[in-house]
Amino acid sequence: MNKRLMRYDLNVEEGLVDFIENKALPDTGVSQDNFWLGLSSLIKEMTPENRKLLRAREELQDKIDKWHVARIGQPHDHEAYKNYLKEIGYLVDEGESFLIETENVDPEISSIAGPQLVVPSTNARYALNAANARWGSLYDSLYGTDAMGAFDQAEGYDRGRGARVVARARVFLDNAFPIIGASHADVKRYYVRDKQLLVDDLPLVSPEKFIGYSGNPKAPNSVLLKNNGLFVVLVFDRAHVVGSRDQAGLADVRIESALSAIIDLEDSVACVDGEDKVNAYSTWLGLMKGDLTSEFEKNGEKVVRCLNSDLSFISPSGDDFSIRARALLWIRNVGHLMTTPAVLDSNGDEIFEGLLDAMVTTMLGMHDLKKADGNSRHGSIYIVKPKMHGPAEVDFADKIFSKVESSLGIEQYSVKLGIMDEERRTSVNLKECIRAAKRRVAFINTGFLDRTGDEIHTSMEAGPFSRKDFIKRKSWIVGYENQNVDIGLECGLSGRAQIGKGMWAMPDLMSAMLEQKIEHPKSGANCAWVPSPTAATLHALHYHQVDVFAVQENLRKNGRRAYVDTLLDIPLAAYRKWTHEQIIREVENNAQGILGYVVRWVDQGIGCSKVPDINNVGLMEDRATCRISSQALANWLHHKVVGEEEVITALKSMAQIVDEQNINDPNYIPMSPSFDGLAFKAAYNLIFEGKNQPSGYTEPILHETRLKLKNLA
Repeated sequence: MNKRLMRYDLNVEEGLVDFIENKALPDTGVSQDNFWLGLSSLIKEMTPENRKLLRAREELQDKIDKWHVARIGQPHDHEAYKNYLKEIGYLVDEGESFLIETENVDPEISSIAGPQLVVPSTNARYALNAANARWGSLYDSLYGTDAMGAFDQAEGYDRGRGARVVARARVFLDNAFPIIGASHADVKRYYVRDKQLLVDDLPLVSPEKFIGYSGNPKAPNSVLLKNNGLFVVLVFDRAHVVGSRDQAGLADVRIESALSAIIDLEDSVACVDGEDKVNAYSTWLGLMKGDLTSEFEKNGEKVVRCLNSDLSFISPSGDDFSIRARALLWIRNVGHLMTTPAVLDSNGDEIFEGLLDAMVTTMLGMHDLKKADGNSRHGSIYIVKPKMHGPAEVDFADKIFSKVESSLGIEQYSVKLGIMDEERRTSVNLKECIRAAKRRVAFINTGFLDRTGDEIHTSMEAGPFSRKDFIKRKSWIVGYENQNVDIGLECGLSGRAQIGKGMWAMPDLMSAMLEQKIEHPKSGANCAWVPSPTAATLHALHYHQVDVFAVQENLRKNGRRAYVDTLLDIPLAAYRKWTHEQIIREVENNAQGILGYVVRWVDQGIGCSKVPDINNVGLMEDRATCRISSQALANWLHHKVVGEEEVITALKSMAQIVDEQNINDPNYIPMSPSFDGLAFKAAYNLIFEGKNQPSGYTEPILHETRLKLKNLA
């Protein structure tokens, strides 16, 4: 049992008190008394409204369930359904046109388009990797992935692969920085003369793309270029490269990759108590102070990783300048649902975790506000708020941060808000959600995974849903993705905020990503999520091909492509002529994904990991993917597409497969043959109690189970 201390009327875990008072508050200018008094006041003022909003979710869901149940067996009346949603307040009227008023936003958010990473805050090494992923080696990213074709590193050297990598990089340079009358493939020399970059005595087609260099202008160590707002550095090492495969001595092409990164306190972590929260908060503190480090062993040697320093160059006119070497960092708080035992209120009840996150992460961000060369160069703290349902909940988040800013003594609207468009009531009311935070919104993002989970739960009683792969082929998803961009542009986000797209979930399939993910910048999104720094470097190539802000301008002129009617097109199974084999295959696929994720979450506290699917394809799994799979099975059970015994049989069969997939993990606890461990029971409950979980979320069951395990230790 964790020891607890009283701070004002709050009962707080001792570890959290120590972190706040002895590590976090010093140098912020906020006293211990003011912090705890501010948190106490925030809890007293905001808890009743938080509870009211959660009751509203339940009441609306109950009304929607009853509407569908009353019409079982009848054709779906789309217009009557929409009118009913308006009648109960689920769907609100759109107000007049407006533009957001967010100010002091850094250019990585407002005016440069590029990849975005999301990493768990509980892993300092991953967080440092993400922060430093602003720059990546194109050579390494092409060589070490399947982007240049399959490559088994265990088999050793792939003859000719290096030459193909160099050739592919030169094609990129020809496209982004063409030379008048020549190709980068044939170049023997890069040098600077008369404020201009010359390539074998020839200028670039667009000379203004030359930004700077380092070293001797006659034989520079590096050359800095810029295309579509993104920097590229040509790195020279003539002593080691000349005489081999590169006559110009070009040793690497380093490209600006992850412009921004989200340090996550939510879906990708397993934080269930004060100890976990301190671990997560400590990473954010280190990032905001700039002193975060991580020690680990690699190839038998100790490695100490820290944050990269800015990069120095000389301008064409001879002046020294520097550019950023680190991604612009967001912190994603939890949503409005969960409570935490880390702090108990004056009644002895757990406080809402989102209130604690808001107060602590903003306070930690104050360390950065005091630095001229820190994360934000414009005096902002960037916080993503997920899983909000509709305008009232966004308005509530805005009020929370105004209260926090006042308590901590910082300027109102210093906190910039990211709105995850991942719940249906937010999607169908997106314009009004943005209006509710128009002074601080700096990010909207589609999240297909959570959005699908909410779609299934909201319409649970409407009928059996399609199989997972077919849900994303329905008309609603195209409308959802298009409307997010279009409404964002209508509300003036272009040039002030990010409009984002979701994750590429297959970190090993970079060739497929290169082929498909270009659709995100083509859609008008000025950021999109990637699963690794390497993926960020490869995805950055798409932003050199596509001028996102030109795309946004064209879209803005053409108007909205999708409206609420399309988003309300429930993706039910159109033809339920599945064979028994198809049904069982779908059940096993969902069960395997749930088990592979939950067993690591519960037993090891790993909130996000690469989980092999039923076909042994590694997929990035987090609570959002688990929400889809559990809700899909709950839906099929409810509508008797599959029976309880069939699901239990599939769970046991898949548990054995998951055990085999994790056989080399020394920390793994097998689920079979007993099937009575906490992790297996949690997976079972996510399915069989899924219909009754709030909004279909997995957090309540996962948190309860993980806490049981920690208390047994």
